[in-house]
Amino acid sequence: MRRKQVDNSAHGRRKEGSHQLAKELSVLQLIAIGVGSTIGAGVYVLVGTVAREHSELASRCPSAGSAYHYSYICVGEGIAWLIGWALILEYTIGGSAVARGISPNLALFFGGQDNLPAFLARTHIPFLDIVVDPCAAILVLIVTALLCIGIKESTFAQAIVTSANLCVMVFVIIAGGYLGFQTGWVGYSLPTGYFPFGVNGMLAGSATVFFAFIGFDSVASTAEEVKNPQRDLPLGIGIALSICCLLYMLVSIVIVGLVPYYAMDPDTPISSAFSSHGMDWAAYIITAGAVTALCSTLMGSILPQPRILMAMARDGLLPSFFSDVNKRTQVPVKSTILTGICAAVLAFCMDVSQLAGMVSVGTLLAFTIVAVSILILRYVPPDEVPLPPSLQGSIDFMSLRYTTREDDIDDSQALLNSNCKGGIQQSLSAEASAGCPLIVKENSQDKYKEQKRRKLAALNIAFVCIGVLLLTSAASAEYLPNLVRFSVCIVGGLLLLCGLVVLSWIDQDDGRHSFGHTGGFICPFVPLLPISCVLINVYLLINLGSGTWIRVSVWLVIGVFVYIFYGRTHSSLTDAVYVPNAHADEIYGSSSEYVA
Repeated sequence: MRRKQVDNSAHGRRKEGSHQLAKELSVLQLIAIGVGSTIGAGVYVLVGTVAREHSELASRCPSAGSAYHYSYICVGEGIAWLIGWALILEYTIGGSAVARGISPNLALFFGGQDNLPAFLARTHIPFLDIVVDPCAAILVLIVTALLCIGIKESTFAQAIVTSANLCVMVFVIIAGGYLGFQTGWVGYSLPTGYFPFGVNGMLAGSATVFFAFIGFDSVASTAEEVKNPQRDLPLGIGIALSICCLLYMLVSIVIVGLVPYYAMDPDTPISSAFSSHGMDWAAYIITAGAVTALCSTLMGSILPQPRILMAMARDGLLPSFFSDVNKRTQVPVKSTILTGICAAVLAFCMDVSQLAGMVSVGTLLAFTIVAVSILILRYVPPDEVPLPPSLQGSIDFMSLRYTTREDDIDDSQALLNSNCKGGIQQSLSAEASAGCPLIVKENSQDKYKEQKRRKLAALNIAFVCIGVLLLTSAASAEYLPNLVRFSVCIVGGLLLLCGLVVLSWIDQDDGRHSFGHTGGFICPFVPLLPISCVLINVYLLINLGSGTWIRVSVWLVIGVFVYIFYGRTHSSLTDAVYVPNAHADEIYGSSSEYVA
């Protein structure tokens, strides 16, 4: 449960001699990363898989943040480790899933999959019963090399391909809408109706394509490389979110209406939809957009993971190998190369449909923890921060200084009290506290009320989490008797409602104003918006299916053992000294080890 403070780099404190990431990114480049990372596999590949096998396409658009960092600050090291470990799976497999979708689209330029050059074509290996994809692996390695050159150069390349992709998406919407009105929207004229799989089918599809929206976390993970993060990060995420939501919904409406869900090609759904209506020439335009979009998304998928690994290594939870930043390119080259090799191996030998659900778990877990962290930050923010043991001398000096000052204040207060009586004493005490350099001790009653408020807030945040788990689990458990389901739903709903009402009624903590950076974006509609986020994300998690959870659980169990035998004992917080928030900056300022 030990928690860290906001990263030292965020406060401008960094040990001398350490290399930092280059601050090169502007709002436009952040939008390119966000849009380029999001508009890709979810539209060009998984539309066919989800619509044909699970439901009509629907997606949930979340807000994003650096989930590992947030959870480490607000929740604790154990949860932060699991989130970071899940994000490693998220980004590695996410990049592999995207790369795996490129070769079927690329094959259309050569007249089909069978006409691809031998070194690029997919090949079935009978004795292993797998289909290898050399093209996907090669593309992953090319993107990895580009990311090693530098953040400015790779972002420029991503901006170019993202612009081309946006033009193609607009073409799909306009041309597809025209076709739909001409042909009568055959996809919406099915005997089974518009919702053949019902609401649960829609949510199952949403959960599957949800991983595409990790693009916004990709933006947040570049915070150290943004020129003006307090202004540019909210703008970049907000504008990219708006663009992506609009494009996803419009393309979904068009494609699902053009072709019945059971007739969709799972590998090239948009191109095949136009071809089925006689517009073969349009397939080449769409294929070009698909290839550029998937390359851009691939770049956005591989970009954040080295930075997550670097952050975990800085905190001591992973070996220092991952935290090395190249002095010339100012990029974590070692982590980037390792990430690229792992993603290339997975892209070479794994199928995209097996990967999508696994990466959605990482995304949903990350954004759920972000929403919970917002509640903690607003109502019970950490009132102490950990400092490294190397600052023990400064801590002792400050403690001695404040102890001496308090003793002097106590003597002055005693002298003041001995010369005053009744109302005169109260008047002089008020004047002394306002005009004299005396520190009046905090009123014990106010302190008790604040402690009571914090306990009440923490209890109701717990009620919200428990209530969400009970409500979503029971609502999705169709195998349970109705009486049991309804009973558990009622209990969960009451806990959730109780938490929402109490958190809306009590005051938020004053410490939220001074926690970390100030003056940036403030989440609106708290606690309603974060609680809604938790509810929807957890419901999507529940609907991912047992097979996905079994595969992800194996990865998480491995992560637990890695943490127990390495991360827990090597954490930078192992010997940390906790001090009140108010004194942390002063202690850092009095230390010669850290520089501004």
